[in-house]
Amino acid sequence: MTLTALLTFIAVCALATFAARVLPFVALARQAEHPLILHLGRYLPPAVMLILVIYALRDFRPLIEGRLNAGPQGWPLVIASALVVGLHLWRRHALVSILGGTATYMAMIQLGWMP
Repeated sequence: MTLTALLTFIAVCALATFAARVLPFVALARQAEHPLILHLGRYLPPAVMLILVIYALRDFRPLIEGRLNAGPQGWPLVIASALVVGLHLWRRHALVSILGGTATYMAMIQLGWMP
């Protein structure tokens, strides 16, 4: 693949991604005060965050056969989750909470940290 073809491919992908993100805002600009749009704008972000939390914790089993299961990823997961909750209660800023928890979890996993 030549450099020109590669750059064209990247530009088309970037344009398609940008258009997919902008199109709903442009298409619904006149409907911004519609009750359905206001309802979705209020309740959809927390619902998506809840789905992401459930997905992230789907494999965590704190109790197996009546005893604590603290596997190699168990404690980093618990500590990072507690940090996310603490940061969010302290700062009330979703981006700070997500970045702090993700950075903590990835640092503990990559460094092989276990208590």
